[in-house]
Order: sequence, then C-alpha cells, then structure tokens
Amino acid sequence: MFLASALVAAGLAISGLSLVQIAARNPQVAQATPPLQSSPPPADQDKPPGESKPGGERPTTPAPEPARPDTPAQKAGATPALPPAPAEKTAPPIPDKK
Repeated sequence: MFLASALVAAGLAISGLSLVQIAARNPQVAQATPPLQSSPPPADQDKPPGESKPGGERPTTPAPEPARPDTPAQKAGATPALPPAPAEKTAPPIPDKK
C-alpha cells in the first residue's frame, strides 16, 4: 500500500511540474499570412439585386445558357455545351437458376 501511494504521489508531482513548465514557457503562435488585397468591385455591383419571387427562385444576371440547345437553335448552328452522353452498355440477360 505504501509503494502504491508513493507511485501515485510521484506521478502527481511529475504532472504538476510538467504543467508549471508548460505555463512558464512563452507560447509561440504561428502567424498567418496577411490577407490579400481585394480587387476593386466590378461596375455591376452598384445595381440593386433583382426582385425576389415566391417559390425560392433567384434571379440571375445574365440568364444561364442551356447545356443542350433546342432543335431550332441547333439547326441555326448552336453547338451543345456538353458532349453527348455515352451509350448505355447492355449485357446478355442473367439466366434463371433452376
């Protein structure tokens, strides 16, 4: 019992000394890089935002272009923004187990 209490006391003493030593040191904090200089705001920042509509839609300026133009636009020469989707690969049907 004496040996166990001596070991506990020694552990507490070492822990206390470690905490005192940590508190006494000068903590060196890493310094982050200074913030970058922001560019001047674009000219369209002066305009007020578009009116909000019920239903959660947000107005966008300019309106987004569709990824795939409709048929009349394709005939007029518009090209799709995305390549055509790859064809689905099909395998022979799985035979039933009997």
